[in-house]
Amino acid sequence: MNHVSTFKSANKLITGKGATEKLLEETIRLGMKNPLIVTDQILLKIGVVEKVTKLLQEHPYGMYTGVKPEPEVSLVAECKEVFISGQHDGFIALGGGSAIDIAKAVSAYSPFDGAIEELFGTDLVPEKGAPIIAIPTTAGTGSEVTNISILSDTEAQLKKGIVSDHLLPDVAIVSPEMTLTMPKSVTAASGVDALVHAIEAYISINASPITDSLALGAMKMIAKNLPKAYANPNHIEARENMATASLMAGMAFGNAGVGAVHALAYPLGGRYHIPHGVSNALLLPYVMEWNKIACPERFRDIAEALGAITNGLADTEAANIAVAAMRNLCADVNIPKGLRNFNIPEDAIRSMAEDASQITRLLKNNPRVLSTDEIEEIYQSAY
Repeated sequence: MNHVSTFKSANKLITGKGATEKLLEETIRLGMKNPLIVTDQILLKIGVVEKVTKLLQEHPYGMYTGVKPEPEVSLVAECKEVFISGQHDGFIALGGGSAIDIAKAVSAYSPFDGAIEELFGTDLVPEKGAPIIAIPTTAGTGSEVTNISILSDTEAQLKKGIVSDHLLPDVAIVSPEMTLTMPKSVTAASGVDALVHAIEAYISINASPITDSLALGAMKMIAKNLPKAYANPNHIEARENMATASLMAGMAFGNAGVGAVHALAYPLGGRYHIPHGVSNALLLPYVMEWNKIACPERFRDIAEALGAITNGLADTEAANIAVAAMRNLCADVNIPKGLRNFNIPEDAIRSMAEDASQITRLLKNNPRVLSTDEIEEIYQSAY
């Protein structure tokens, strides 16, 4: 890989059991006199938000609890209104990727005078907004260390992204205790989502030695720890390893990019509201079946990272084993199979392929160039 690489992440990472104890200190260090906690109703109901507000002690704060999965653009305006009317000066994003993405979008949008649509795309955010502390409660999206916010445009039935280094959180606090409340299905889908991030970063045409080591390290940790965290939700060591692996995979794809799995997953989320982690997990083996001829030697590394033995095998055989290992891991944690099980009509496949083929921001990273017809074939095989 002989090209110039840049590497970016959250400004500061605080990880490990008890990492959230640093929240008040970081809030004060960033000059937040009245931060807005951005979260959802479920985390409020089950007491996760209370754990965080206790840590803030007497420090003033406000709260926005309107975050929903696969967040719509309209929530950004709603949260911005709360942020401005409450005279807040920073964000504590608490939740999965949706909460963190909303906080990132509002931080970019609140000082901006135009319509939010003007920020969709790459490097269109004019200035850095209020500071962000991100506290993920799922081990999957990696949003706490990336420069992107993904929103659902309900009218266009598409996912759209704001991509700008001004969105990188100031602090990411990644603590396994915050992920203990994840239901099994979320543990599975967000864990495989992190695996997809690591695999797509590793085979991206923009991979670098730095992203490679993070991606392979994340794959090894996920292969060992996801089944344990799924089987026993209170396995704190497995939870900690998954939280770290998700962070590492986020740092890998935040720099190397993701590819065709994500591009093909976008229409599933935009049109049929399938959660992002589930749609990625569902498509992973089918897309990789297509990608393996483009870089079989990288697939050998993936097979080994996932725990398979490839001694004495040709690269192409090892690549087949890598795809089989992905399928097995997905099966172990009960990832649903088949687009047909999500009420997606078969006659929608062609238009989904046309939508996916427009997502050149991601497809340009993929090791194999895919035509609209080939994307349609992948959807058919996954149906």
